[in-house]
Amino acid sequence: QVQLVESGGGLVQAGGSLRLSCAASGRTFSSYTMGWFRQAPGKEREFVAAISRRGYNTYYADSVKGRFTISRDNAKNTVFLQMNSLKPEDTAVYYCAADYSGVVTTNSYEYDYWGQGTQVTVSS
Repeated sequence: QVQLVESGGGLVQAGGSLRLSCAASGRTFSSYTMGWFRQAPGKEREFVAAISRRGYNTYYADSVKGRFTISRDNAKNTVFLQMNSLKPEDTAVYYCAADYSGVVTTNSYEYDYWGQGTQVTVSS
């Protein structure tokens, strides 16, 4: 079992930055691929970024590539999402997720555990 708790969301102006954190419980954090997803009102949940167990491989949605950076600190059981050059269309609830299979995937149904989400609002 893994429990995930996101933090760091908030209100920011377009062009600004936020850093999301996701703290995981348990001693096997390094066994999980970690991902970030987001869901805007009236839209389906969409993939944002993912990182492999040791952090050697990262993947991004085209919409955030070059602006967002995913990273992890296995010693602190935490995954981060640094978001720069934010746009109003980045407004959404952001969720972190853990996948025990070890395969880095963009598919939400592959992930086993989810956090409760943190709201990010970007004003124009």
